[in-house]
Amino acid sequence: MYAVIKTGGKQYRVAAGDTLKVESLLGEVGQQVKLSEVLAVVDGANLRTGAPSLKGAEVVATVLGHGRHDKVTIFKMQRRKHFQKHSGHRQNFTELRIDAIAA
Repeated sequence: MYAVIKTGGKQYRVAAGDTLKVESLLGEVGQQVKLSEVLAVVDGANLRTGAPSLKGAEVVATVLGHGRHDKVTIFKMQRRKHFQKHSGHRQNFTELRIDAIAA
């Protein structure tokens, strides 16, 4: 059994026991979080989809930790114009463990 959820503007395919890093969510380490925006649930050969999300379906996850991804370096340059610009970015994330899918 797996589900397709949407959080932080991205979609993820999750099953019970999976760990994944999503956009930063509020919640303490060890706290359970309910993700209610479930787009589809597959149980064996049964596929249920929502328009856009399934009513009454939710995914329960536990917050494992918070952190920051590796740095992404941004370098812009225009040749022959003596223009160079350096910048960097580190995105925050929340690591989740999927406990249950309730459909």
